[in-house]
Amino acid sequence: MIDGHTPAMAPEPVELPEWTGDLESDVIAAIRTVFDPEIPVNVYDLGLIYRLDLSNPELIEVDMTLTAPGCPVAGEMLNQVRKAVLLAPGTKAAKVNLVFDPPWDAQRMSDEAKLELGMF
Repeated sequence: MIDGHTPAMAPEPVELPEWTGDLESDVIAAIRTVFDPEIPVNVYDLGLIYRLDLSNPELIEVDMTLTAPGCPVAGEMLNQVRKAVLLAPGTKAAKVNLVFDPPWDAQRMSDEAKLELGMF
C-alpha cells in the first residue's frame, strides 16, 4: 500500500523488446509490453490503440480506448502506455488520449490475440 491506496493491479515485469531503430516499430513493440489487467493480451493486439501520431518524434501522441468505459484502472493503463512509449529510442515525450469513438469490440483484435484467447 502506498499513500493509503491499495494498487488496483500489480504489473508483471516484462522483458523489453529488441529495438530496431525504426520509430514506428519500436513504439509498437514498446506498447506491446502493456497488458490489459483482465485479459492476458497486450493492449496493441487487443486493438485498444486507435492512432499513433509519429509525425513529431519530440512528442508521440497515442489515441487509445478501453474494452469497457467503466474500467477501474483506466488512468493506470494510460500511464503505462505513456511510459512504454517513452522507452522507445528517440522518443522525448508522449501523450496518451483516451477515446471511446468508435466503441471497442472484439473485431479490432489482431488474429494473434484472437488465437491466444481461443476465438478462432
